[in-house]
Amino acid sequence: MADLLKRGLAEEGHQVFIANDGVDGYEMARSADFDVIVLDVMLPGMDGLAIAQKLREARNQTPVLMLTARDTAANIVAGLDAGADDYLTKPFSFEVFLARLRAVSRRGAIPRPVCLEVADLKLDPSTRRVTRAGKAVSLTPREFSLLELLMRNHGRVIARDTILESVWGFDTDVAENTIEAFVRLLRLKVDASEPKLIHTVRGIGYVIRES
Repeated sequence: MADLLKRGLAEEGHQVFIANDGVDGYEMARSADFDVIVLDVMLPGMDGLAIAQKLREARNQTPVLMLTARDTAANIVAGLDAGADDYLTKPFSFEVFLARLRAVSRRGAIPRPVCLEVADLKLDPSTRRVTRAGKAVSLTPREFSLLELLMRNHGRVIARDTILESVWGFDTDVAENTIEAFVRLLRLKVDASEPKLIHTVRGIGYVIRES
């Protein structure tokens, strides 16, 4: 596929460089300036998610188009949260690929906020560090994913189904009271002080906001 895409892009006037494993791809991306990076998720040595995350941690803001056969909501959220600007699932047409490539390259290297903040609650996706009023908050991976989802949608109500798909994935059999239990645990850690930030919207889901 890499060779086919390189041939098609060259015919469109692009200069293309290929790395056949994740480690070489990361070194290439960090050592040269590119207009856009196309990343497959499944790569030997280092996967595409890890490459995107490491580039963003190093403040490399080159636009990234992620390619993968994984098309669940949880997979797409993981790709975007790792630092991808767009996410294209296989199989895809070359015309759609070109259109997506043009779209992300037009955006340029746009700086992204390093931390998510709501009131005195801070979450750093790159270091996975959470603090409330300057004090560290220890979260499990699932609690962290849930809090990150809420904070990325600050002020917007997230339905229980969306939480289930984004945090647990489509194929996981999770009861609704499991989500409620995780929200309760998250509140004990995050909302131990005022103002309370995590709110229940009865019959719909949850939202994080200042009262």
